[in-house]
Order: sequence, then structure tokens, then C-alpha cells
Amino acid sequence: MQTQTDVDVFDLQGSVSKGQPVRDHGPYRVSFGNEVLEYHPAVIDDPVPTGRQLLEAAGVRPVIDFTVFQVLNNGMLEQLRQDETTDLRSSGVEKFLIFRSDASYRFVLDDREFEWGAKFITGLTLKKLAGVDLTTYGVWQETRGAGEDRPIGDAELIDMSKPGVERFFTGLKSTTEG
Repeated sequence: MQTQTDVDVFDLQGSVSKGQPVRDHGPYRVSFGNEVLEYHPAVIDDPVPTGRQLLEAAGVRPVIDFTVFQVLNNGMLEQLRQDETTDLRSSGVEKFLIFRSDASYRFVLDDREFEWGAKFITGLTLKKLAGVDLTTYGVWQETRGAGEDRPIGDAELIDMSKPGVERFFTGLKSTTEG
């Protein structure tokens, strides 16, 4: 049974997937994810929250120890400063990633540039970010001028804090020719 509160909360992700317009006032249901892209719902009242308000809604403490990234419509990530705002009434603003970190790391995946808020990332998370089939696709790290590209296992942790921009690409794990 839904409570009155559940009925009053506007589900941003559900409305976007159904092509419905976003209402002008909260409360809104958004999704907060972590470094392995596991999401949980939370409610925020302000239609134009700051990064700090989003962190508070996610229930992390102390908020100064965390960073928040908005997941854009195209799958890219954009870091929000704690004093920066985002408009939840804009179509496609419903998912955020939260990291316990004071740094962000740039990398390239399938020719798209990403920022990441954790020191490590797994092969499985890279495949999720790429939006490929998790069972039939693999991910490799480019090793320009250093031999063959290196396959990355699903559970393998890649250290993003090494100097330089890490470069990855996805592709079918194996092909059969007939």
C-alpha cells in the first residue's frame, strides 16, 4: 500500500522513461549510485539542488568527504561542486554517482572521455559505463607503444591514480567465423 508521501513523490526516472514531462515542484525521487553502479532511491524536495543538498539526500556524512557526479542522458558523467546546482526539472536529470573522494580521474572509454570519482574502477564497471552486453563483450586497456592491449577482467581493479589518462575500449570477447 502506498502512503500519502509515496503518492506525492514525483519519480523522475519513471517519468523520463515514459516520456512524461517533469513537474515544477518536488519532492522528487532520484537515484544515487556508487563506484560499482549500484543504485538506490532517495527523495529531494528542491527542484534545483546544490551538490551539497544531493549529498545530504544521499545520506552521506560528512558531506565534505564526498563528491557527486550527475549521470547525463548520453551516459557521460559530470562532476557537481558542492555549491553548484542542477535543475531536476530538466529531462534526464535523475541519476547521480556518489564517491568518498576529494579527487576525480579522467579516462577515455570507446573514444568518450569520462571523469571518475574513485581511485579504482573494475572491468565490469567499465562495461556498464560503455553500455555494452556484459556477457559477450570484454574491455581492454590500450598500451600505446608498449605491445599488445591488455584485457581487463570483470573483477580486476584498475588504479586510476597513475599519471596520464587511462584509455580503454570494448569489443566482442570472441567471434566465430563460418
